[in-house]
Amino acid sequence: MALESLQDLYLEQLRDLHSAERQIIEALPKMIKQTSHPELRQAFELHLRQTEEQLRRLEQIGKKSGQKLTGHKCKGMAGLLEEGAELMKERADSDVLDAALISAAQRVEHYEMAGYGCARTYARLLGLEDDAQILQRTLDEEGKTDHLLTSLAERVVNVDALTGSAKDIG
Repeated sequence: MALESLQDLYLEQLRDLHSAERQIIEALPKMIKQTSHPELRQAFELHLRQTEEQLRRLEQIGKKSGQKLTGHKCKGMAGLLEEGAELMKERADSDVLDAALISAAQRVEHYEMAGYGCARTYARLLGLEDDAQILQRTLDEEGKTDHLLTSLAERVVNVDALTGSAKDIG
């Protein structure tokens, strides 16, 4: 696709986000299965449901504008998820693996926040305020997920990973 206008760039961004969300929906169940902390598992399960809704919202935007959002692969998200998949293949203490999964998930969240923030801004500039509001809603959810993961890491998961590591050293 030639990027000759902000409208073209906006549609490309939507396609990229659509692909990213589909990839995340595929990856999250694997992460959930590998997670040992119940609170983290619940956070990932909640985010899976949110991601499915976020994908529906993107499809709603595409349908409203008569644009097909499929047929594109978000290579950035594929790379981030591949890194996460490699972590899950490592032989690791379960608490350390959970800390690693949070790290991988937060990289994904930050990538999504950047994409949704740009798409929202483009929508506003193009006069697509309904789209901008939908995209902002998703951006807000991504931010809340990031904060939840930070809280879980700081309160429980990283502390448990440190305690487990200290036992191995001692």
